[in-house]
Amino acid sequence: MLLLVTAMTVINVVECWEEVPAKSGGGVILVGGKVLCQDCTEGWNEWVNGNKPIEGCTVSVTCMDERKRIIYYGSDKTDKAGEFEVTINKYIHGKMINPEACFTRLVSSPDPVCNIPTNFAGGKTGVKLGCPTTVYRDIIKYIHDPLYYTTPMCDEPDTSDNNDNNSYTKENNY
Repeated sequence: MLLLVTAMTVINVVECWEEVPAKSGGGVILVGGKVLCQDCTEGWNEWVNGNKPIEGCTVSVTCMDERKRIIYYGSDKTDKAGEFEVTINKYIHGKMINPEACFTRLVSSPDPVCNIPTNFAGGKTGVKLGCPTTVYRDIIKYIHDPLYYTTPMCDEPDTSDNNDNNSYTKENNY
């Protein structure tokens, strides 16, 4: 009987053990995009087409596990073209990252005028990774639509009675 219990325990442990491929750490997930400044004080054409990239913005990617705990947090600063790219190993501590449980959001802007995050493309509350843009061998790449900051003059004040300012958690039940 003791042998049977021991054998069953070993089988259960082996079934639960997720082996990480040895070659190149199991691959990577790349998350990229662009951060732009949108100025509402301009005319319609300038507002829509006159967005300028912001250098030095911090953009973060957060991934959750099946129990809604953070298992990955990373960030990157934008370059002169306003572009960022975060590289995530597909396996962290022996667990595979589920890209559907990851989201990207704006963290900070060094621009003294254009530093209010907007939700125009989901950058303020967080935008989930959608369909991959590129899948090649051990690389899955996601490119977001541009994320936007605006000027304080364009920021709409929150007039709701709700005191909970954590809109990502409220909207997405995290």
